[in-house]
Amino acid sequence: MTSEPCDACGKGVRIAGGIGDLWNFPTSSSGGMTLELVDGSEHFLCFECMERLPGDHEPTAEDVAAL
Repeated sequence: MTSEPCDACGKGVRIAGGIGDLWNFPTSSSGGMTLELVDGSEHFLCFECMERLPGDHEPTAEDVAAL
């Protein structure tokens, strides 16, 4: 299993696939994803933090930092 910390909350997030899953074939999916925001920044966020991003405008790095 491979994990990466969420850029907003710091929680370790499972990343499905890769060499870590070659022998054990877990059935759970990834717990987050990398987002490219309108300001050109990229952030790996868990699904919980992605839900907390503002919905009234396109999120930016400032919004991620505010989480």
